[in-house]
Amino acid sequence: MKFTGLNELRESYLKFFESKGHLRLESAPLVPQGDNSILLINAGMTPLKKYFQGVEKPPSERATSCQKCIRTPDIENVGVTARHGTFFEMLGNFSFGDYFKLDACKWAWEYFTEILQIPANLLWVSVYEEDDEAREIWINDVGLPLERVVKMGKSDNFWEHGSGPCGPCSEIYFDRGAENGCCPNGSCKVGCECDRYIEIWNLVFTQFDSDGKGNYAPLANKNIDTGMGLERLACIMQGAANLFEVDTIKDVISEIELVSGKKYSTDAKQDISIRVITDHVRSSTFMICDGVMPSNEGRGYVLRRLLRRAARHGRLLGVTKPFLFELCDKVIESCKGAYPELSEKSAYIKKVLLTEEEAFSKTVEKGMELLNAEIVKGKSSGVVSGDIVFKLHDTFGFPVDLTREILSENGIDFDEARFKELMQIQKDTARANQSFKGGWDDSQLAIDNGQLKVEFVDEHTVSSKVLEVSGNVVVLDKTPFYAESGGQVGDTGLIGDARVVDTRKTTSGLSVCYCDEVGTLKKGDSVTAQIDKERRHSIMRNHTSAHLLQSALRAVLGEHVQQAGSLVDENRCRFDYTHNQALTIDEIDQIETRMNAVILSDLSVEISEMSLDKAKQIGALALFGEKYGETVRVVKIADTSTELCGGCHVESTAKIGLFKIVSESSVASGVRRIEAVTGLGLLELLKSKQNEIAEAHEKLKSEKSASNKEIARLNSAIATMQAKSATVEQVGDSNGIKLLAQKIIGADANALRQSGDNLKDAHSGFVAVLVGEANILCICDDVAIKAGFKAGNVVKEVAAATGGKGGGRPDAAMAGIGDISKIDEALKTFAHL
Repeated sequence: MKFTGLNELRESYLKFFESKGHLRLESAPLVPQGDNSILLINAGMTPLKKYFQGVEKPPSERATSCQKCIRTPDIENVGVTARHGTFFEMLGNFSFGDYFKLDACKWAWEYFTEILQIPANLLWVSVYEEDDEAREIWINDVGLPLERVVKMGKSDNFWEHGSGPCGPCSEIYFDRGAENGCCPNGSCKVGCECDRYIEIWNLVFTQFDSDGKGNYAPLANKNIDTGMGLERLACIMQGAANLFEVDTIKDVISEIELVSGKKYSTDAKQDISIRVITDHVRSSTFMICDGVMPSNEGRGYVLRRLLRRAARHGRLLGVTKPFLFELCDKVIESCKGAYPELSEKSAYIKKVLLTEEEAFSKTVEKGMELLNAEIVKGKSSGVVSGDIVFKLHDTFGFPVDLTREILSENGIDFDEARFKELMQIQKDTARANQSFKGGWDDSQLAIDNGQLKVEFVDEHTVSSKVLEVSGNVVVLDKTPFYAESGGQVGDTGLIGDARVVDTRKTTSGLSVCYCDEVGTLKKGDSVTAQIDKERRHSIMRNHTSAHLLQSALRAVLGEHVQQAGSLVDENRCRFDYTHNQALTIDEIDQIETRMNAVILSDLSVEISEMSLDKAKQIGALALFGEKYGETVRVVKIADTSTELCGGCHVESTAKIGLFKIVSESSVASGVRRIEAVTGLGLLELLKSKQNEIAEAHEKLKSEKSASNKEIARLNSAIATMQAKSATVEQVGDSNGIKLLAQKIIGADANALRQSGDNLKDAHSGFVAVLVGEANILCICDDVAIKAGFKAGNVVKEVAAATGGKGGGRPDAAMAGIGDISKIDEALKTFAHL
């Protein structure tokens, strides 16, 4: 046997079919793209349904892949038996209207017997009992003995799912020997439920179109869809009894043994826990890598259930600290060759695992105390109340399935009807507390009869014809109004004189305008339709900035960041993204710096249409889970950002203006939200801040004015007291005019003026110089002025003696004191005027 290692087997299979003209396809993410019918990819052909159904043209008529898959219907059995697992890889080769049964069978046999060198006598084949064509190919063209081609019924060897493409299948089995059979005499046969004959490869021959009522019409183009579990093939090639003995999976078990100190295959109960942890850490590592975050709904709930089930089994092994985040290193190491994204996102995967483990560890002990107490109470009745299970779920973070499993281990059930009732009450309460704005009345959308066609024209003003009017809803044959989609809000504007307040799409995609009043508008009218141009431009700035923001976030935080939602309107850019912790101040600064550097670089924004496959080849980012057609619209901003998008954008980054983050918050487990402004929105923000500053300034001014008034009042009172006690000295006489001087300690300008007024009342025919803390005041009464004295000249000369300056009116003038130590010298100058 040439290849035995799991990684070797994967590569050998893909290379073999490449040699047969097949295009090797990369594994699709575990999160379905454009398919809301399932939570997670659960089969190798699931990502290829669009090709089998003719919705999209395949990149090649022949393809091969190794697809990551998750299946969780029997999760409670994982670990309990060694045959169940949630994560597996599915090998497949596919023909879309090219080769059919002969080549499919011959190549399968060639791969097994020549490439893997499996002994032909150990291989058996089953065919649908009515498929003589396949039976003859196996016997006459491949050369199998007649007795090793087994006919089986429709339930085993016919693949169909409701109506649509279907057909017979042929399965290849490996004989593991009579010692693994259930019959003492070795008479087990293909199809037996024991472990002797193991189905390895299923070849589905899609050749009919079923109407779901038992009628089958031949397909014009017949297809081949094969599937082979990689882990099961590895079991065969390695002689392993089950998937937990396969090389790469044993590596994870060895790591668990080191962490827990428990040895595998020595204790049945411990083995269950080790298998649970092994499988669940593999599944969780791949799910997180592909963008799934722990939550209480959908695929996030599947992940949380896996992680908390694994954490609980870790505690059963005596491991109470977080450990899953360390085990994932072994998973990444063994799988990174085929899935390099695991290495690229390893730090992020570990952070998500650690965060979830830490969150559960805070409540698991108290939760288990409550549950164990209820188990003791419930032993007699065999039932635990739904209220307790709800409390475990709501307060202690126990997924209901984990509680169900623990109770089942103790032979106890719970009141599920009551639990569901409480869950519904919680949902109804949350829904009632939400605020909804706007919305559409379904009766208004009856306008969409499936016959109307609307052409979107990317212009500000368009000449249009009214196709239909119903209530306040108007449909145009050509519309400049962008209908809300992809996170971009709908346009507003005018249709004639009618104001458009919103534009949206009906469920079938028809673009309709919602008006406040339609006025005289009627079907058949020729009208001029024009959008609110400035509003649209603001929306465009915010939309383009959302693309740049995703690029900046991935650069600063890591490639794990993916868009989880957005809303761009004329006021803001709101962007939701996958990340498990709040941004730091430094990270916000880095993001804003990157954004504004790109904006100011004036990069061209290029919009083009191309095939979805080509868009993927050039690295265009798509919104997770969004459904795209064969032709897509790509928005490319130099080497900075490339995304699939149908919205409106600026022609160059410089038109965005500037970018500023105004808030960052959490909106769900593992999902953060940024709100930002650009262009005019940033100016409005600055104006708002300026207004806030101005209001604060005015408040401070008012408070300061009041304080100053009080200070002035107190100073005046003090100055008055000091002036009364301060001596007014006549220092000289000039032609009968008295020269008076007074020093008032601590007096400010106002206090000096008050004292000057007092002197006027007490004296006549005088010039007075009053000295305060920092000023000199000169007062001249009318008699002195008539005698030729001017207060301005006097104070200027006196102040100059101290190095100060000043001046003023003839009757009163003020000057500043330069050097207070020279004030006596200055007064001598005054005495000799």
